[in-house]
Amino acid sequence: MYRLKGIVPALLTPFDAEGKINKKVLRQLVRMNINKGVDGFYCCGSTSEVFLLSTDERKELLETVMEEVNNECAVIAHIGAISQDTAIELAKHAESLGVDAISSVPPFYYKFSLNEIKDYYYSIVDEVSVPMIIYNYPALLGMAFDSENIGDFFSDKRIIGIKHTSNDFYSLNRFKALYPDKIIFNGYDQMFLSSLAAGADGGIGTTYSFMAEKFIVIKKLFDEGKVEEALKVQTEVNDIVEILNKVGMMPGSKEILNLMGLDFGECRKPFKKINEEERELLKTVVRKLA
Repeated sequence: MYRLKGIVPALLTPFDAEGKINKKVLRQLVRMNINKGVDGFYCCGSTSEVFLLSTDERKELLETVMEEVNNECAVIAHIGAISQDTAIELAKHAESLGVDAISSVPPFYYKFSLNEIKDYYYSIVDEVSVPMIIYNYPALLGMAFDSENIGDFFSDKRIIGIKHTSNDFYSLNRFKALYPDKIIFNGYDQMFLSSLAAGADGGIGTTYSFMAEKFIVIKKLFDEGKVEEALKVQTEVNDIVEILNKVGMMPGSKEILNLMGLDFGECRKPFKKINEEERELLKTVVRKLA
């Protein structure tokens, strides 16, 4: 568990001209971020376009990442699926590759009860020995983990933490205060510094893939008590996030990597294509990162 803290990029998926996973470029992204000093990678999460990938593609992504990482840092594999059987299959595959932890969104769409969601998580961890990190994303998933219901999950030692993609920092603080041994990851890049103040152990984010160095600096400055300096860097991050929100977070992030020289291609449909006006706007981001 000691490796499961700090700055963890949520990896994007590069596609070639035929729409297949570009393993060479994925390896380049992983290596670039290892060289920057990240603490690990979050593979096959929302940022990877996970629900637009087949089960075999998800396995292919994780295998490629694990080969390139080669135990140089931590890897968390998101195995979540609306199908419990699929999630278990992916969890077993991730375990066979030696990941540090698995992670999962709760089952979605059908408004499952809390007991059904508990059964989903417990059924997965019953099948593998690798620990679980819950993925809390209430804005998209229709339910929220909070201080009142998280105890049903954190009472199980196999569930070691949570990725909290929410602006509810009261709940984040309660998670850490009530369960100090659990790992709390922030999920919203634009709120990273605020999450550290609330008790987060680190962050998992989309924009970490191309500007991990900014988040590494924010955490270092915060740990040193230099909050005003950390806030300046967080503001730089948020200036970039503001542009990405205008053009589309996923297509925009991939286009930034394209402009940085990594051939990430485009997002799968129904994600939009970046137009020329948006590309010019994103070039200003790349110049800021140079």
